[in-house]
Amino acid sequence: MPMIDMPLAELRQYQGTNPKPADFDAYWDRALTELRSVEPMVELVASDFQTPQAECFDMYYNGVRGARIHAKYLRPRGLEQPHPAVLLFHGYSGNAGDWSDKLSYVSLGYSVLAMDCRGQGGLSEDTGGVKGTTLNGHIVRGLDDHPDQLLFRQMFLDTAQLARVAFELPETDASRVYATGGSQGGALTLACAALEPRIRKLAAVFPFLCDYKRVWEMDLAKDAYQELRTFFRYHDPLHEREEEIFTKLGYIDLQFLAERIRGEVLMLVGLMDTVCPPSTQFAAYNKMTAKKQLVIYTDYGHEHLPAANDKVMQFLLNP
Repeated sequence: MPMIDMPLAELRQYQGTNPKPADFDAYWDRALTELRSVEPMVELVASDFQTPQAECFDMYYNGVRGARIHAKYLRPRGLEQPHPAVLLFHGYSGNAGDWSDKLSYVSLGYSVLAMDCRGQGGLSEDTGGVKGTTLNGHIVRGLDDHPDQLLFRQMFLDTAQLARVAFELPETDASRVYATGGSQGGALTLACAALEPRIRKLAAVFPFLCDYKRVWEMDLAKDAYQELRTFFRYHDPLHEREEEIFTKLGYIDLQFLAERIRGEVLMLVGLMDTVCPPSTQFAAYNKMTAKKQLVIYTDYGHEHLPAANDKVMQFLLNP
């Protein structure tokens, strides 16, 4: 078959290229300690968008470093007993999307919480010095500072805080909290389940933010990973700091957080993906020790995968 990466047999064994920082576990334990000190202070504001079946709210809560995070929250109208909740995460530079595209889950008796990533296309704050959006460049934000300043560290913690908010809602069945998303949303799904292991099930579609050095070595630091190339061109043109930079990126590399996941995993991968190369995704999948299943789209890249939404929904609906 055509290939842009390793043969499938090698992909199933691949363990990643990017270096793992020696203090990786201590780094994330410290981050979670910081998160536990942040009171969410949840605020629900009724949206102008309402339906007979769904109550819709703009939700605001506190993330780390003083950011106020926004999510769209929909819950079934008139359903009094505790019910499942699905956390939704969006693609790079996007936002939580329309209210209407979440109603399918609400119609099945599920609440939906869809987070806006800080500094991207939605309403969440990026507290890096200005109000409003910074849109992209987020992978390299903080690389010239202490590792605790990496922006995706804060975004990963935002997902865990959203999960904790969901668990505390009186209408939530805490035994059935799920997460899903594609690309950056797939990465945040993995991060959420790694940092909040009570997530029961998670479905990640071609996850981003895995095995950065492999992306670089494949000459695919373009599209969503373009900022890696730009960073080296402007800040390390002779690659004198290459090992340092990739090691620091290892703190926000999902292949290493994947080991912490305890919920059941569904992952969808396209073998012709030149945006998030298959090997980078396999690096994360192969490290997971939780119950897991992989759906492989041999001829597809970083694009709509036929029946993917149906597969994800059925996975999250089944007990």
